[in-house]
Amino acid sequence: MELEVKIRKKLGGFRMDMEFQAKAGRTGILGASGCGKSMTLKAIAGIVTPDEGRIVLNGRVLFDAERKINIPPQERNAGYLFQNYALFPNMSVEQNIAAGLRGRDAGGRAAREKRVAEMIRMFGLTGLEKLLPRSLSGGQQQRVALARILAYKPEVILLDEPFSALDAYLKDRLQEELLEYLAEYDGLILMVSHSRDEIYRFADELIIMGRGQVEVQGGVREVFRDPHTKAAAILTGCKNFSAAERLSDHALLARDWGIELHTEKVLPQHFNCIGYRAHFLEPVYGARKENCIAFRLHGQRDLPFEKNFYIRPEKDGYAREHVITWFVQRGGWAALEERGKPDYLQLKEDGILFLQDGTGENE
Repeated sequence: MELEVKIRKKLGGFRMDMEFQAKAGRTGILGASGCGKSMTLKAIAGIVTPDEGRIVLNGRVLFDAERKINIPPQERNAGYLFQNYALFPNMSVEQNIAAGLRGRDAGGRAAREKRVAEMIRMFGLTGLEKLLPRSLSGGQQQRVALARILAYKPEVILLDEPFSALDAYLKDRLQEELLEYLAEYDGLILMVSHSRDEIYRFADELIIMGRGQVEVQGGVREVFRDPHTKAAAILTGCKNFSAAERLSDHALLARDWGIELHTEKVLPQHFNCIGYRAHFLEPVYGARKENCIAFRLHGQRDLPFEKNFYIRPEKDGYAREHVITWFVQRGGWAALEERGKPDYLQLKEDGILFLQDGTGENE
């Protein structure tokens, strides 16, 4: 199972230039709103036609601009789950599921009815067969939409931000349901989202998009551990960034924070920015240790399950974006109440992200 995508599309002032491969399993596409995530899925499904390039699914060419190949959506064997599920409002649950089998080789009426009944049982829709979509909950509608797709056994399933319109409680529950229902599916699954938590929970492989193209691609945990670029690190949730200058094999200057950092490992040769996740900072009381920044409070926000502290850099004339964020979850509150605010915050070597910002050249 493999999907190859190499396409270009211009829409007004926006230009998409996407090139990637995805293999069997779950691939997440993470990016900010407007970066071209949904357009990529629609191009694969045949809903949007690229200006250039080609799309190949399991060796079958779905689109090739040069050869003038453009397989119609209904012949691509791709299941597209829209954000609003796109159920037919005047059709019952069983009719909506059966609609996915129309025009396909489903083996006759008896075979189609058997497959619909199978999907109804599999997705826990027994007793809802005759209901219209307006009588269903959001979770039930999602199950019907997914059952309609899986009924015809597509080679690839395309999930277009399926949880974007749900509240936090329902979103969490439906994510678990979706993973459960897709556990036995052995084809390709692509899900686009702007939520790093959704993608981390769902995907095995991760593509980070920025400005209509791939920023980084790799295993989910690998990309979160080493996102390579500042743009990718922002999308994975990193809050703290500083322009950086390599001073030697074991020392660098974090310019925007006004501190020098030292490492035991040899530093990478090419980086112009560093990042540090807000949860990884460690409080230090008393004497200053290596790789510390003075705890000079800029502001504080107390949330139900987290305290956020904002620390001024050790540099005059700093910009607001250079303020360092420290997140303390509930487990660390007791120590703060007992000992008070720390004198310093320490950056551990294994938590430093070495990144490229802008042109990708060292400054």
